[in-house]
Amino acid sequence: MTHHEPVETTNLDRYDNDVLPWSRALGGLEKELTEDTPVFLGTASPDGRPHSAGIGPAWVDGELYFTSGPGTRKSRDLAANPACTVSIRLRGLDLVLEGEAARVTDTATVERLAGVYSAGGWPAEAAGDALTAPYSAPSAGPPPWHLYRFTARTAVGVATAEPHGATRWRFAH
Repeated sequence: MTHHEPVETTNLDRYDNDVLPWSRALGGLEKELTEDTPVFLGTASPDGRPHSAGIGPAWVDGELYFTSGPGTRKSRDLAANPACTVSIRLRGLDLVLEGEAARVTDTATVERLAGVYSAGGWPAEAAGDALTAPYSAPSAGPPPWHLYRFTARTAVGVATAEPHGATRWRFAH
């Protein structure tokens, strides 16, 4: 997403605060996103039933990745409908990203992300077009785990620290 600058910015603030710059959200994603950052994926089942689950994200070269077992509800939802949200609590900014998640199967990316996750403390390894490790979060299901790349279409940021504000950014795709 670093190569995607907003094509439209809308001030959602009701208290005369200025538009928040996208660079504030992007800086938080680049510098603060760790395994301890609260991040939730929102999906919908084919019958429209909402679902939310915590995910362990990786921010690599301006792209947001996460993993999920193929039998989990979030993976089944994404297979039927890739539209989803990613909600993130950054320092001083709550961020909700709306877009799509697509499974990543190319070996080079899977191997690279296995290395990123491993360097971050989760001992992931590439296993063909998926990841494996001795353990993962209970919500991930059993191994192997699929790798997903999230692409944002819009983002909404609400500042919880000075300077305050609320802004929506729309991206071209």
